Amino acid sequence: MKKLATFAGGCFWCMVKPFTAYEGVFDVISGYTGGEKENPTYEDICSGRTGHYEAIEISYDDEYISYNDLLKIYWKQINPYDDGGQFSDRGSQYESAIFYHDLDQKREAEESKKALEELSGKKVYTEIVEAGKFYPAEEYHQDYYKKNQNHYNLYYKNSGRQKFLKENWDKNNFSREKLRKKLTNIQFEVTQNDMTEVPFENEYYNNFEKGIYVDVVDGTPLFSSSDKFDSGCGWPAFGKTIEEACVYYRSDYSFGRMRTEVRSVNANSHLGHVFLDGPDKFAKRRYCINSASLKFIQYDKMEEYGYGEYKKYVK
Repeated sequence: MKKLATFAGGCFWCMVKPFTAYEGVFDVISGYTGGEKENPTYEDICSGRTGHYEAIEISYDDEYISYNDLLKIYWKQINPYDDGGQFSDRGSQYESAIFYHDLDQKREAEESKKALEELSGKKVYTEIVEAGKFYPAEEYHQDYYKKNQNHYNLYYKNSGRQKFLKENWDKNNFSREKLRKKLTNIQFEVTQNDMTEVPFENEYYNNFEKGIYVDVVDGTPLFSSSDKFDSGCGWPAFGKTIEEACVYYRSDYSFGRMRTEVRSVNANSHLGHVFLDGPDKFAKRRYCINSASLKFIQYDKMEEYGYGEYKKYVK
């Protein structure tokens, strides 16, 4: 069923791209909501006197991606502990907020916020309020990351957003000391320190057995052998994830070019990158993933290891 989700997280330029990578998301619109003035302009919003937030409105199909999944993605794009704006953008128009469209969304948002506060031990200032009239922003603001890529990349980095997200959300809840004992050296360096392993000299690049690939840190299912293909790149290549919100995406400007990093949602492991040069049947997606971030579970062992419910993803 097609539904709406509305989030505010500071400058809406930076809030659009993270959600567009997921199947089940139809559209992400930049706009203004929460204020009294009808048909506000960008200049009105910048004044900070209209009561509006810069926000995004997401159209999505909850049969493919749930509202709770969208919330998980949302938290990892913002600083929820900031009560005066977001990053270099200050003022009420840049504060974070979740605008619920029904009581189920309200409940899920409140539960998600509470869980984040308990996990972090910090007060979360993100407001949860009923959705009101949403006004689409001027056309030049829509999909800004596509239309003005260079400026967007500079702004994303120089605003402080990139640094905060990497230093805060790219840390997981697993003790690094325990992980050093649990993981091999290459597994630790890849998942925790964003290292890339050597192509053609890794465990799964040419493995095409039937089964699933799970996060080596916490065992969350990530990819199916049914969606694996030989890309010739020297690393495991997949056309899609098992479930849309088992991973999230991060802009990566290392090595002098912009790439889209892929990280696991639960353990926050660095997995690899996703590119748009894959097969047509996968909408051109090629998930280029480090073997060291994965553990392979053979199909005939899936029941034994507690992954029986995921057999439906393996053809």
